[in-house]
Amino acid sequence: MRIGITCHPSAGGSGILATELGLALAERGHVVHFVSYEIPFRLQGFHQNIFYHSVDFVTYPLFRHPPYSLALTTKMAEVAEEHDIEIWHAHYAIPHAVCAILARDMLKNGHCFKLVTTLHGTDITLVGTDPGFFRLTKYAMESSDAVTSVSQWLTEETQREFKLSVPVRTIYNFINLEKFQTHSVDRCNLAEAGEKIVMHISNFRPVKRVTDVVRAFKKISDRVNARLIMVGDGPERLSAVGVARQLGVSDRIKYLGNNENIEAILPCADLVFQPSEHESFGLVALEAMACGVPVLGTDSGGVREVVVNGETGYLCEVGDIETMAARAIEILTNDALARDMGARGRKHAETHFAREPIVAQYEALYRELLNQKCNGGKGA
Repeated sequence: MRIGITCHPSAGGSGILATELGLALAERGHVVHFVSYEIPFRLQGFHQNIFYHSVDFVTYPLFRHPPYSLALTTKMAEVAEEHDIEIWHAHYAIPHAVCAILARDMLKNGHCFKLVTTLHGTDITLVGTDPGFFRLTKYAMESSDAVTSVSQWLTEETQREFKLSVPVRTIYNFINLEKFQTHSVDRCNLAEAGEKIVMHISNFRPVKRVTDVVRAFKKISDRVNARLIMVGDGPERLSAVGVARQLGVSDRIKYLGNNENIEAILPCADLVFQPSEHESFGLVALEAMACGVPVLGTDSGGVREVVVNGETGYLCEVGDIETMAARAIEILTNDALARDMGARGRKHAETHFAREPIVAQYEALYRELLNQKCNGGKGA
């Protein structure tokens, strides 16, 4: 199959899933064309059957902001025609699915493609429910040939908020178990001998509640010789730094920024701590489990479909810092419990979220759509 993929190229679950899916499809012999304003951060180096097409920003004094969505639409139409794309997979309804719909309508000479839109969370829970985007988001989904979401929770939220006339199919995120391993590693120069490593990984947006990480860590470090490793970057980083300074734990925290090789860092952790307001899926939690690391998260959103509370980690109420700290201390001071949770986490990842069976679900969806009539583009 000839497949186009559009996603956000920066660090984040949607870009990771889109890139890993593209890589897996290419390994299966499909030809994959990525279209975005820069190369997705996990798509480095040469890969057989994968091509990248850059979207150029157009700047004129008339425009207050460069019209990226229009430039993206044009590039998608160009790539679709030149490479005879059969399936276009848009990750996020706004703007990617909308751009794909417009690009599809621009095609001419009998060209067409089937559009799959995958929802990742904030395109529904934040952007999509904004009154300024609600109708457009609903239109994007109902104009797609298929809509998928990365968790059953997100599927139900989408149907509840939008009352769609089309079905939403749940296809979970997956993990490359060859990349994320439980093998023993050194401390990655992240901590001193005898220190436990608590790790948080995110894009530091408000929904990730990074200041809760710092506040809970203060209570943890009062009882355990531990170091907090913060991986990622974003708007709430300065808030985290400020809270750490107020609580007197700045010297116990390292900020690593964004990292392209998260699989090399995760096995160093003794605990991965993700106290988000909600997660549509919880990809970091899954990656931690694949590395045999216990997870401490919140009992909300799709993460409940990933972490098995009490078996592969613990889930606490959002904002309950006291309980989070107590659960963390329990794991960090009981090596046998941590090992058992880690082993169960790896097994759970292998059983439910392995790459090949889930990529096969996308392949089956693509083939199902290609067996349906294609009306072609509407362009002149």
